[in-house]
Amino acid sequence: MTAEAWRDAVRRHLPAAVELRHALHAAPRLGGVESATTQTVVDALGLGEGRTVAGTGRLLPVAPGPAPVVLRAELDALPVVEASGLPWASTNGAMHACGHDVHLAGLAAVVMAAADLDLPRPVTALLQPREEGADSGARDVVADGAMDDVHAIVAAHVQPRLPAGTIAATPGPVNAATDEFTVTVTGHGGHSGYPHTVDDSVLALSAIVVALQQVGARRVDPTVGVACMVNQLRAGTANNVVPSIAVGSGTVRTMREQDRAVAHAAIRDIAQHVAAGHGCAAEVEIDVAEPPLLNDPRLAVAAGELLTGFGHEVDSSWRSFGSDDFSYYSAHTRSLMLFVGTGDERGGLHEATFWPDDDYVGVVADALIAGYCAALR
Repeated sequence: MTAEAWRDAVRRHLPAAVELRHALHAAPRLGGVESATTQTVVDALGLGEGRTVAGTGRLLPVAPGPAPVVLRAELDALPVVEASGLPWASTNGAMHACGHDVHLAGLAAVVMAAADLDLPRPVTALLQPREEGADSGARDVVADGAMDDVHAIVAAHVQPRLPAGTIAATPGPVNAATDEFTVTVTGHGGHSGYPHTVDDSVLALSAIVVALQQVGARRVDPTVGVACMVNQLRAGTANNVVPSIAVGSGTVRTMREQDRAVAHAAIRDIAQHVAAGHGCAAEVEIDVAEPPLLNDPRLAVAAGELLTGFGHEVDSSWRSFGSDDFSYYSAHTRSLMLFVGTGDERGGLHEATFWPDDDYVGVVADALIAGYCAALR
């Protein structure tokens, strides 16, 4: 009965939650400077100031007690100039182009509704900063000890690559580990009219970019997969000068922890040996970021059953090579990330036109309630 009673209470609070969503969307803040966003949500929830975590984040006990279920939403926006045309669009050069405003509003609806209920297990709201980018807020929340006495943690994320109305509740790995790499190739520069006198760093780097496709094609089990892409190239100062140094950087994404070491070693081997074949040398730097995001199988199955009972279409197999720092929680405690399909009619994640309909605030709330109730089993 907890789930249905909570859903009924949420419906009474949805108008206020949607109004909050519009206010958050109109005044987004980038990672690390989300204090105004945090305070807006804190004031709307009326639970007091709570505990500050990870700089600008906040832990807010809803039903206080030991070993709570934590419900998480993200505070930060992206440096995107909005082009949605909404009456409540951002005009400050930042945008909630990843749906964090929807997640915060859905969490707010759940929290406001919880005041009307006698919940069987404590629940805490986590307003997490800095989800976007390498300076992870989730990593710092864990470092602050905020996950040390937690029964489970649950989140929901809108996903335009899923059909509108479908919710993914997938056991096991659902998002990839993401690491950044930089390849610096050093050769011997000179005049482009005398190519036989140079060791061309640009040619060597170009060959490395192509050869790195082997990481995905030959080094990791294809039924699991890996994505290795060079996304930035930097070299040269003039059209007729062969530069001594060329630099390429990108990301490598893996679904299993054991594949990370394989992929990292492959990037180094390929870059160094291909460079040597061109008379150059290559240095590889790899910055390790988020681990794979692993859903607790029991939580995922139970939440999927509940969501089906709510009348939602449920997908138990959907995965993506996107990443989310929620994975730091899954490495520390039982966790569940649910994906709420919005279809792609209004743009994709991180696009300037992305704006899920307000109805998804209620769907995100349903997903969080299902996650909490799954943790009771």
